[in-house]
Order: sequence, then C-alpha cells, then structure tokens
Amino acid sequence: MPHVLIVDDDASTREALSAIIGEDGLTTATAGDLREARIQLVRQVPDVVFTDLKLPDGSGVELFEDLDPRSGVEVIVITGHATVESAVNALKMGATDYLVKPINMQRVKAILSRLPRAGDLKAEIGTLRGELRRMGRFGLMLGNSPAMQEVYDQIGRVAPTAASVMLVGESGTGKEVAAQTLHELSLRRKHAFLAVNCGAISPNLIESEMFGHERGSFTGADRQHKGYFERANGGTLFLDEITEMPIELQVKLLRVLETGMFMRVGTTKEIETDVRLIAATNRDPEQAVLEGKLRLDLYHRLNVFPISLPPLRDRGKDVELLAQAFLDELNERHGTKKHFPPAVKEMLLSYPWPGNVRELKNYVQRAHIMSGGDSDSTATVPLQITLSKPAAGTAITIPFGTSLAEADRQLILATLEQCGGVKTRAAEILGISLKTLYNRLVEYGNDAREESDSADESRALGGADA
Repeated sequence: MPHVLIVDDDASTREALSAIIGEDGLTTATAGDLREARIQLVRQVPDVVFTDLKLPDGSGVELFEDLDPRSGVEVIVITGHATVESAVNALKMGATDYLVKPINMQRVKAILSRLPRAGDLKAEIGTLRGELRRMGRFGLMLGNSPAMQEVYDQIGRVAPTAASVMLVGESGTGKEVAAQTLHELSLRRKHAFLAVNCGAISPNLIESEMFGHERGSFTGADRQHKGYFERANGGTLFLDEITEMPIELQVKLLRVLETGMFMRVGTTKEIETDVRLIAATNRDPEQAVLEGKLRLDLYHRLNVFPISLPPLRDRGKDVELLAQAFLDELNERHGTKKHFPPAVKEMLLSYPWPGNVRELKNYVQRAHIMSGGDSDSTATVPLQITLSKPAAGTAITIPFGTSLAEADRQLILATLEQCGGVKTRAAEILGISLKTLYNRLVEYGNDAREESDSADESRALGGADA
C-alpha cells in the first residue's frame, strides 16, 4: 500500500491532508519539522512526501538531500502565496508538483490520482532509452545525434513533473512534437493535449478561445463555448508562438497560472482548472521581453524548465534518419517501395535546411510525387529556393518581385556553378532534360558546349526531350 509522509508545522494542515489521503486508501505519517521528518524517513521510506517549504528548523527543500534519487519518491511542496517563486525553484530541483496555501483539497485529489503511475512512467522512460539506442526514436521524436540526446535527457527529467516548460527553437524544428512527447511521458497523458497557435488566432477572439464565453456575451456568441483551459483540464495545454499573444491577455494568463482559476467571457463566475502549460517560441524570449512582446513576470513563470531544440543543420546524420522515416511512411501509405538514389542522399546531407524538419518532410513528399508510379527511386528534384539568408554557396536568394524567367535564370546558373560546370549533373538536379538546359544557356548567352564534357553530353542528347 502506498505510504505518504506529510511535513508541516501547522497541525490543522497535517490533519486535513491525512484525512483526504486516507480516503484514497493510502497510509500516512506526519512530522512538524525537519528533525521529525528525517526520523520518519528512517522508519519507512514513503512513496510520496508533502512538505511545507517553511519549517521551524529549515526548508522542506533540504529533504531532497535525504532521499535516494533512485527510490522514485515523489515530492510535493507546499507554499504560501508570498513564496510561489520558491515553489518554482523546488520544481527545478525535482519536485513533482506544488500546492499553495490555503490548500485546495481537490488539487490534492488530482495529484494523488496521478502519483501511483509515476513509478511506471519512469520505467517507461528507461525503456525508451533502449528504443533510442536501437531505432533512434524517443517517444514521438526521431533522431540520434548528440544534440537530440541532450534534448531527450531534459524531456525525460521534466516530463513526470508539473513544471512549466519553454521550448525555444527555429521554425520547423519540431516544437509541437516535443510538446506532445512531454505530454505522453507525463502523469497527465490520459487527459487531453491541446495545441494553440497564439499567432494564428484573431486578437479579437483569442480571449474567448482561451477561456470560453457565455451565450450573448458578444455579437455572434449564440451559444456557450468552452475554451482551451476548460477543455484541457487535467491535461496539457501547448501555447505555440507565445510571444504573439496580446499583452492584455498575458496578464490574465499569469493570473490563471498563479490561482488555477479563470472566467469565461461574459461572466464573473470563476472556474477551476488543472492544466500544465508548455510554451514555445521561435524568437529569443529574452529579446521579446526587451521589445515588450512578452511580459517579464509571465516569462519567468513559463520558463521554469527551458529546452532548446537544435536546428536540423546541427543534427548531422539525423537528416538521413528523418528522410528515410518520411519516405517509409509514404511508401506504406501509397503501396510503393521507393528508395533515395545516391545523388539525393548526397544532396540531403549537404543542404543547410533553413526550414528544418518541416522543409525536409515537404521535400521528401515532393521527391516521392515527382518520381512517378513506375519508378523504384525518388526523383532528383531541386531543393526549394529559400527567401531566408542562406549559407554561402548552398542556396540563392530570390527577392520579391523577381520575374519567373529571371528566377529560372538565377537558379539554373547557380546550380551549374555548384556542379562545377558539369551539365549532365546540373540537368539531373534541376529535373529537366539536357537539351532544355542547353537551350536555356543559349538564351542566357553562355557557351553551351564545354570541351571537358562534350563527348559525354553529346551521347545524352540523342534521346533527350525538349
């Protein structure tokens, strides 16, 4: 039977917690200070510890030093309103959750309903480590590079806790997949995971979407609507592009984080919610604070456990692993058995992928479509032109307003230069016939036949199409 240790210098708090925990069939022991708590730890190692942060002879955080990290003991810290930041620091040290006085007993029940699964959850995370070594997969995430190994370690540590997480990374690095993985490895995984793109909702509607609204609260509100905080109760809410949330709504979000209460638009009735927040941004959050895009106090509340997701260009051979996974998925969906030709594999590793994993997935799909139904290999299609600043020598910049003819000219000449002037290779990469390439070069005023490859390319011209 699970055993709980309650450490608090207030006798009424100890009694209330003992009563509510006893109703769930758990045994309890109590202590009024650190000395008594240490005695109880020697008598019986608990499964769960509820401890006040402020005790007569020290801080409840000191009990972390008396607990074996391998024991899997869950620690819930208790704090007054004035010391919420101390509770956040305790979460960073490994506490599972925290309670604010006066203690809400419904919150205690919600915590207890999740705690019995914590040991199994940690075992599952250990199993995922084995899968990572064999298959390069960690939950919903894929990749085996040192940069991703560090991300997996951070996710494995923070997922079982109640700490808020801030995911920072370039667009397309997989922040939503990381958030889903955090949820699936958390004690909330049997409840909802809801993702909200704060930059994609109209500023006039975002408060209603977040907190819901009552019928008749504004023009067009013909029925009651439950917002994300209400629908995600017990689960996880993922707030993507958090720096795009209106400042006035950030104030209300901060209040929900502090009190666990919110109100639907059009009513003064408060509704309780138990939601874990994961926020994400593709901007530097500290710079966003300086620019007035993100409130400093909200940033500190969301940034309890920051995780930086690496860009694809820093993940080495993860590019091949991801590309093959995307191709396997397409083959299974369409009943094909296509593979990447050597030229495509070489190109995948040499390209900087400014659009990251999202761009790679789109490219694989494009190569699969262009290959045709009767081919066993994917097509060697050109990589998409990027409007962002490219790495030198690997991409070109096409300004807005450039004509299609001029864009074609720049792309063809740049590809030919990257191929060292070998036209057969350039035509293959561009996905056009060699004859078409020659015709274009004549239009551009270039000498279409270089001595170094004239014999080879003349043979290729015999069966080429215009």
